Amino acid sequence: MRNSLHHVHAFASDIEASIRFYTEMFGGEVLVDDTFAGARNVFIRIGEGRLHLYDQAPKRAGAGSIHHFGIRTDDIGGMVERLKARGVELRKPVTDLGAWRYVMVPAPDDVLIELFEVTPERLPERMRAYF
Repeated sequence: MRNSLHHVHAFASDIEASIRFYTEMFGGEVLVDDTFAGARNVFIRIGEGRLHLYDQAPKRAGAGSIHHFGIRTDDIGGMVERLKARGVELRKPVTDLGAWRYVMVPAPDDVLIELFEVTPERLPERMRAYF
């Protein structure tokens, strides 16, 4: 089973300012700029990592601006079994979107993790660069 930290998902009260900041200050590259779940989502690569900006103001500034971080796995079923066996209570089962399967995992200190498995070749072409 292979797992890899993939992205941090952050709220953006001014998404254009956030895009400029991360591209100009850190050499970020916009990989995807599209609408998902009713809002603009921008995926930026910074070095080996990725930042996912969501066009919505955070509920509270500072640490409240981070919604979750994503861990990509190649065996979501096995990971869910492992988490449950160790007493982690998931709020809902794995969501299956075809090319993308994910579950939100509660972690210590109210940190939220998106655990996901993706088959890039089954994604729309505009999304593949993100993976």
